[in-house]
Amino acid sequence: MAKIVISGATGFVGRILVKRLLDQNHHVIVLSRRTDAFKNERSQNLTVDWWDGKSLGLWTSQLDGADAIINLSGEGIAGKRWTAPQKEILKNSRLDATRALISAATYASKKPKTFINASAVGYYGSVKSGEVTEDFPKGDDFLANLCAQWEEEAKKAQSLGARVVLIRIGIVLEKEGGALKKFIPPFRFFVGGPLGSGDQFFPWVHREDLIGIILYALQNSSLSGPVNAVSPGILTMKEFCAELGQAMKRPSWAPVPAFALKILLGEMADMVITGQKAVPKRLQEEGYRFLYPDIKTSLASIL
Repeated sequence: MAKIVISGATGFVGRILVKRLLDQNHHVIVLSRRTDAFKNERSQNLTVDWWDGKSLGLWTSQLDGADAIINLSGEGIAGKRWTAPQKEILKNSRLDATRALISAATYASKKPKTFINASAVGYYGSVKSGEVTEDFPKGDDFLANLCAQWEEEAKKAQSLGARVVLIRIGIVLEKEGGALKKFIPPFRFFVGGPLGSGDQFFPWVHREDLIGIILYALQNSSLSGPVNAVSPGILTMKEFCAELGQAMKRPSWAPVPAFALKILLGEMADMVITGQKAVPKRLQEEGYRFLYPDIKTSLASIL
């Protein structure tokens, strides 16, 4: 049994990750404002401590003797238009939480061995051609700079002797959340189609594989540094929408023009009308076996 502390555990990925860890008989400590989020979970191995995502407090004692910290904290990146105040919220919700976790770990007499930090393939910015592995340079847009700042804060855990893993996450697919939840309704009503030109790459990962990757990172001490959490089944936005339409028995014929997305979403539109051909090089080298390596099996399992 390992002692694992998780922040950001009440979200689309975190709540399922907690269940998987409990299934494996780990002792899980959730740090969250929502102390009632797991009220229906009866496991004696689960502890939920209140935390505001930035301040030190009584919860810091939970890090003493922890085998790992998993940091999934952060305001939803696609929840609201990227106004100047919203950009500050997106940045501070990530940096403040990461700084607080590492600061708290410095007080632990027995310091955490592993620090797993969420990030995104948005780190690379827009890349029109060529495969993007973990050693590809940083992009220069808002999301790329945000990811880079977040990762730099997480790397400070190395000074405490922790192995740091930076999970650069692609577009997570599952029907009750994330991007797919927004894609499904237009297709259901026969008006689905690609966003922008459709030629941009669509780096995706099934939620079960993302959880599998995080668990794999916990268990494999040889894995450290950046890891692209994306499926090897690389495809473009146009190809993804065609597959989704086929899976839902609907046409994929109504592309949303880039200029319309710019009007609707502002700067955030860049996140969906650009992309990169991110590949999971490190995971494949380490021997991780994807549960859902291609889009057909993924959509079949979800829909």
